[in-house]
Amino acid sequence: MIGMTSYDLQACAGLPAATKQLNDTTQIFIYNGTHAQPNYGGSTLIPVGDIVTTILQFGGGGGTSCTAVIRLDHDRVSDVHYTGDNDEMVGTDGVCSIITRGCARQPEGTMKGSAGGLFGPVSAFHPPRTPNQSTSGTYSTQAGGVVLNPDRKSSDSVIIPRP
Repeated sequence: MIGMTSYDLQACAGLPAATKQLNDTTQIFIYNGTHAQPNYGGSTLIPVGDIVTTILQFGGGGGTSCTAVIRLDHDRVSDVHYTGDNDEMVGTDGVCSIITRGCARQPEGTMKGSAGGLFGPVSAFHPPRTPNQSTSGTYSTQAGGVVLNPDRKSSDSVIIPRP
């Protein structure tokens, strides 16, 4: 999805649940997704539900919710982060596929390609490599004039003007 325009992002992922304008060139789109936990019911002969629940608990899976935080810089996707109890049995952020599935199934022309290797650079265990953010997408002129106060015993504010 890196490189995709905001129009293409909304065409394949839908309208965001929330947006935040960070500065003149940078905005954040928030998408929420939930995945129902399978219900296996009770069984007296083979306790399938209990076995599956135990495996999910010890295996690190069983997530049901995800929030995708997508940064757009100059109206193009520059960063994607996932948060929530979103891990599947194999890999991380698996529940988040419900948010981005439309973009993956029918790639938009403005998306960055992900070819390479047998399965590409994308894995269930790590995200693809992405370039560093542009300074206009990460730098605030307001934050540039201040620093953290290094003196813990100081009576001054925690944030002080840059010396």
